[in-house]
Amino acid sequence: MLHAEGPLLTVDVSERTAEATDIDDVLEQTIGGRATATALAHDRIPFDADPFGPENRAYLSTGPLQMSQMSFTGRMNMTGLSPLTDGLVSTNAGGYLSRNFSGAGLSVFEVVGESDELLALHVTDGEDGPEVEFETVPELEGAETSAVSEYMDEHHGLGPENCITIGPAGENLVRYASVMTFDSRAFGRGGLGAVLGSKNVKCVTFEGDSHPEIEIPNPPSADVHREAATSDDRMKRQGTTGGTEFINDNFSLPTRYFDGYEFESVENIGGDAVEEKKYKKGACSQCAYACKLPTKDEERGVETEGPEFETVYSFGSCQGVGDIVDVMISNELCDELGMDTISAGVTLAAYLKSEDEFGNAELVHETLKKVAYREDELGDLLAEGVDRAHEELGVDNYTVKGMEFAAHDGRVLHGQGLSYAVANRGADHMYGGMLGLEYSGELDPEGTLGKADTLVEKENRNVIRDSGVVCAFAGDYITDERLATLLETDYDRLQEIGAKGIERERHFNNQRGKTVEDDRLPYEIPDLEEAVQEYYGERGWNDDGTISQASFDSVAPADD
Repeated sequence: MLHAEGPLLTVDVSERTAEATDIDDVLEQTIGGRATATALAHDRIPFDADPFGPENRAYLSTGPLQMSQMSFTGRMNMTGLSPLTDGLVSTNAGGYLSRNFSGAGLSVFEVVGESDELLALHVTDGEDGPEVEFETVPELEGAETSAVSEYMDEHHGLGPENCITIGPAGENLVRYASVMTFDSRAFGRGGLGAVLGSKNVKCVTFEGDSHPEIEIPNPPSADVHREAATSDDRMKRQGTTGGTEFINDNFSLPTRYFDGYEFESVENIGGDAVEEKKYKKGACSQCAYACKLPTKDEERGVETEGPEFETVYSFGSCQGVGDIVDVMISNELCDELGMDTISAGVTLAAYLKSEDEFGNAELVHETLKKVAYREDELGDLLAEGVDRAHEELGVDNYTVKGMEFAAHDGRVLHGQGLSYAVANRGADHMYGGMLGLEYSGELDPEGTLGKADTLVEKENRNVIRDSGVVCAFAGDYITDERLATLLETDYDRLQEIGAKGIERERHFNNQRGKTVEDDRLPYEIPDLEEAVQEYYGERGWNDDGTISQASFDSVAPADD
């Protein structure tokens, strides 16, 4: 089976030490990326760890496909104990980091401890393996993302493609702070930026020429790259915003903090509106698909990348804001300040509802800055997220496991609602991803019963997608058969590896007290409790949402 190559590099910022460890046995069983990082996190983070404590660990990991020239492989994974959900969370981002990371001669980067000074870490490929330089950077305290990139360029000759960075939000422990790379690409969901902030790590850079020698099967990798280059998908022009009007008109676009299902100004924030502001093509490393959205508005002086669909929802319809330039400004602020646009946008929507200020984009922009710096009582409150702030705001708690909802409305897409409920990560659309089947009509969006087996298969596959690492938008190009061929195994075996990743997340979260009581929604959909039990049955879990040790041990890692 194809898997990532290279050691685990553990950096203890308390002690200013770095140690490389051979993890071939873990990589052989887990491929790379998310599955590898989850295995390490499960075994190395104490079950009772404080997300902001020195004992928490953050993992940055790559997969074997980053050694290819194939489209859809310019991504990386991050994993850690989330300060937002209080459970394990994995998130990934595109850009140009992955090849520089691999060039530094490692497969996984792990940071633990807590520095007494603000640090930048510089990882390079030394003669005897990866090396780390610890640089104190007090001058970067409070710096925004692009300012950190400028500093690294000036002092080290490194660009944003070499860096992961936190903004002021991470430094100030905003629970949904993101980790940024290439200035505008975010490891967004779950607040891992705040984990780095708690460790006083402002930036990590990677460079080198020690790429592992991994032979990627040419067919189908060459076929995928050619098809990505020659396709005429709407997404190549409008990114994920291309379906905004379709979703609004035929399903639901959550509006005004979930009070409505349809936004009357959708044409002003949808795909066509975004495309009008797009001024050039944008891509990730080695990808010919080029679906990114560099946009600008000269009249109001904003230039950004995006917004993608989830940001159009969170800072547009969910807030009652019907001007794409206002959404672009919110998007750019989140990138510079280092915040997940979904959680930030929904949290600000909850605030607008509490103040009867829907549509007030100026207030949103002012408040985002307060949140990032935890300025005054309001900024401090909203930095905690909806789950911890909703009572004081006097609004409903639209979260699952503490994570704010993505746009795809489980009140209409009932299989997606089930996915939100049981996902170890909470209300995130990328975890199980039933939405595509329900939007297309391949799966009836009505009802939850009888969908558990499909959800289990989707969740398992997404672990492999995030372990390869493959872009989520590659589904039409990297089919199940092609994915198995690329990873030199069969699809059933990939399902087993994916299932073990899900099991590890659930087992870790169980040890932190999470049970069936956490697999709930803040709204009613048909037969949810029965469907959750169907899901547990498919997984072989207990009725209370926990995993017995015997069940956990029975899903064994695959041998090569």
